Amino acid sequence: MKAKADIQEQLLRAIIHAEISRYRLAQLSGVSQAAISTFVNRKRGLTMDSAAKLAAVLGLELRPVKRAGKGR
Repeated sequence: MKAKADIQEQLLRAIIHAEISRYRLAQLSGVSQAAISTFVNRKRGLTMDSAAKLAAVLGLELRPVKRAGKGR
């Protein structure tokens, strides 16, 4: 689950450094303010759906990455 951890770390940094409040981020993304707060406080992770919504508002892009040697 290294990729998921990387995504969450990038999102965490983006949220912390965002020029908008977490309340406004919740409004724009449709992800509850409570879910954002528990994520930022490292109490819970995010679903990929919530991560994608937050990424879109923050100007980030989630995309699959092909990894060598994984048989894909």
